[in-house]
Amino acid sequence: VFRQAVALGLPVLLAAADPDGGRLQALLGQAAFVIDALLGTGTNRPVTGQLAEILRLTAAELAKRDHGTLARLHSLQEWRPAPAARPQIIAVDCPSGLYCDDGRLDPLTLSADITVTFAGPKRGHLLPPGEMACGELVVADIGIDPALPAVAGVKVELATPGKVKGALPGRARVGHKGSFGRVMIVGGSDQYRGAPLLSGLGAFRAGAGLVNMALPETVRNAALAFMPEVSYLPVPGEKLLDAAAAAWLAKELPAYDGVLVGPGIGPAGPFLDAFFQLAELQAPLVVDADALNWLSTQPDWPALLPPLSLLTPHPGEMARLLGIPLHDLLSQNRIEVAQAAAAAWGHILLLKGAHTVVAHPDGRVVVLPFANSLLSVGGSGDVLGGLIVALAGQGAPLWEAAWAGAYLHGAAGEAARAQYGDAGLLAREIANGVPAVRRAMKSGFA
Repeated sequence: VFRQAVALGLPVLLAAADPDGGRLQALLGQAAFVIDALLGTGTNRPVTGQLAEILRLTAAELAKRDHGTLARLHSLQEWRPAPAARPQIIAVDCPSGLYCDDGRLDPLTLSADITVTFAGPKRGHLLPPGEMACGELVVADIGIDPALPAVAGVKVELATPGKVKGALPGRARVGHKGSFGRVMIVGGSDQYRGAPLLSGLGAFRAGAGLVNMALPETVRNAALAFMPEVSYLPVPGEKLLDAAAAAWLAKELPAYDGVLVGPGIGPAGPFLDAFFQLAELQAPLVVDADALNWLSTQPDWPALLPPLSLLTPHPGEMARLLGIPLHDLLSQNRIEVAQAAAAAWGHILLLKGAHTVVAHPDGRVVVLPFANSLLSVGGSGDVLGGLIVALAGQGAPLWEAAWAGAYLHGAAGEAARAQYGDAGLLAREIANGVPAVRRAMKSGFA
C-alpha cells in the first residue's frame, strides 16, 4: 500500500517526522476524503501512545471542519470565506477503535461515513454502540473461497443487494394476477383501522397479484375508499374479529399462498384462539403486532403455530414473547438473542430495529445493513409485513422472503432519506418507494 501511495504521487507523511502534528493538520485541512486504516478487526485493548495522538488530532481537526456548513450559511450574509466541509471518512475493515467481537468503542474511535469490510460483516459492525460508528457498511469480495471451513462455518451473514436479488421471485411476462400470489391479510379493529391497509399497500408494491383482507365490518366499510384494489371478505365481527370470523375463514384459507395475521387486530383474543387452531392454516404464515402480544400470554405458544412460521416483533413485543423486561432485552446481544429464540421456538424470527436481525431455527442469521431513523414511524412495520407476505405468496421460501422483504423496506427508506433527511416520511411512502428499489436491484444498480 505504501509503494502504491508513492507511485500515485500521494503525499506521504511519517509520524516520526511530524512530532507536533502540524503537517498532519495541514493535510487534513485540505482533504476531501480521510481513509482510516490504522487499526483492524483484532483491536481488543484501549488505543494508546502514538496511535491515540493521531486519532485525537484527526478528530480535533475534523471537528473544526464540521462547523463549515454553519459558517457557509453565515457567509452568505456576511460575505466572508467559510471553512471547507468536513471530508468523508472511509474506514478499512472497521473504524479504528471499534472492538469487532462485541461492538464496544474506544473513546478515541473515529466514526466513519462508510466502512468497507471484507468477506463478511463482523459482529461489532452490527451491535451497539459499534454499529453507529460504521456509517454505511459495504462488504467487499476479495476472492475468499466460501467453501473454506473457516468461512462455511459462519452462520451470520449481511443482506447484500446481490443476495437479495437472487431471492426475489421471477416475473414471467406472460403471467397473470394468479401467477403472482394470492395473499390474505387478517387484522384491523375499530381502533386500528389503517394498519391492515398499509400492509395491503406493501403487498401490492412488492408484486402480489391478489390481496384479500379479513377485517371487522367497521374497518371494511371505510377501507374500500382507501384501497379499492383489495378484495374484502365479508367475515363476521363488527369492531373486532371474533371466533365466528375464524370459523368463516376456515373454508377460505386453502386458496391462499401466504397469510399475514396481526396488523391492527387489537384485543381479538377469541378470534386468535380459534384462528391458530384451524387445521386449514397451512400457507406460509407471518405473525405480527397484537397477534404476537396475544401469543405471549399463552402457555407453550410456539406449538400453536404451523411449522416454520415467521414472527416479526419489535423489541417490546420480543420482550413479551421472551417473558423478560424490555431493559433486559436491550442490554443483550440482539444477534445472539434472536438466534437462540428462533432455535428454542422452532420458528423464523425477524427482530426489528436498527440492523434488523432475521434468524432461522437452524442457526442461520441474516442481518440487515440499515439503521435509519426515517423508518421509525407508525405503520412502518405494517408495510414490512405486507412486503414479506407478498414475496412468500409469489413463491419465495418464508426464510428468504423475510430478509428480502426487510431489505426492500430498508432500501426504500434509504432512498427516501435523500429527499426527506432523517424525519418526515409516511409509512405509505415506504411502500410506494419499493418498486423503484426492486427495479434498480433487478438492473444491478441497488
